[in-house]
Amino acid sequence: MQDVIVVGGGAMGSATAWALATAGRDVHLLERFEPGHDRGGSHGATRIFRLVYAEPDYVTLAQRALRLWRDLEEESGTPLLTTTGGIDHGPAALGVADVLTAHGVPFTVLDAASASRRWPGMAFDSPVLHQPDGGRLLADAAIQVLQRLATSTGALIEHGRQVTGIAVRGDDDVEVRTAEGMLRARHVVVAAGGWAPGLLRGIADLPPLRVTQEEPAHFQALDGDATWPSFIHWRPDHDAYGLLTPGEGVKVGFHGTGPVVDPDRRDYTPTEEGSRMLRDYVRRWLPGLDPDTATPISCLYDNTASSDFVLDRVGPVTVTTGFSGHGFKFVPAIGRIVADLVTGAAPAPARFSLAAHA
Repeated sequence: MQDVIVVGGGAMGSATAWALATAGRDVHLLERFEPGHDRGGSHGATRIFRLVYAEPDYVTLAQRALRLWRDLEEESGTPLLTTTGGIDHGPAALGVADVLTAHGVPFTVLDAASASRRWPGMAFDSPVLHQPDGGRLLADAAIQVLQRLATSTGALIEHGRQVTGIAVRGDDDVEVRTAEGMLRARHVVVAAGGWAPGLLRGIADLPPLRVTQEEPAHFQALDGDATWPSFIHWRPDHDAYGLLTPGEGVKVGFHGTGPVVDPDRRDYTPTEEGSRMLRDYVRRWLPGLDPDTATPISCLYDNTASSDFVLDRVGPVTVTTGFSGHGFKFVPAIGRIVADLVTGAAPAPARFSLAAHA
């Protein structure tokens, strides 16, 4: 009988293994695919880090994550978070000001003309909120660091081992079936993104998850020395985001607009309409980029209806899914929350409970 099995070795599963191992638990992580694979939602060079949210729970969580990212950098000796500053613009951008002020998050507001002078590669038609702590996370490197630190503390990490089924046999007895044989553990954490509903059927009453294949792309800058903050553009139709990925270009995408897919049956090919809309967006709003240089990227979102995460425990099984395309910035904090659920040290924030999604 093993102590804890973590199913899924993406960002959240890796963070969970790290947090549990550093808390003294024996951890066995099972990942279906090879290291650095592109089948899920965690791969790629970069992700946005930001403190700017309208909901206090998320601001608090991002502040906690910021401290933990810096701790991980110090412990591992690996740079993970580059501070570039982050900006929000569009009709809803200034609606967060009161929440940020209440949580001690510094920011400044620039008019559109001033913002255009500061960031000439971007176009603005409304006030711009600049938050200096925003920046760029190195996603692939972060997963490698979390797994390395987990194994250095005693965790066992197996790639290429697919979990085909999970069955609860008792209060502290869970059966985990794999092609190589059956395992048993006192507790199981399912951190399998869009595959979670199939693995948890009959165990946890998950909210509906809408799995989408998102279609961002890297675009080449016209001025290689230009400064690019991470950005969120709040729009009435499709919210857009972007950040510089060194060596690849400026990553630009629409949030949560990709086609619904089965995670086991996707083609990794952007739709013609999605590609056209993205080029048109770049042409209108990002004059510092060449709209005809798109290099497509494909990744999965596992979306809840509210875009709130699912973090909860059902008996000897803990569930972590539904990160809705905005979870990576919180990765080390999520790992700690899930570890607390496993050990019983603390519940997750109430908005992430299964009951909150019911």
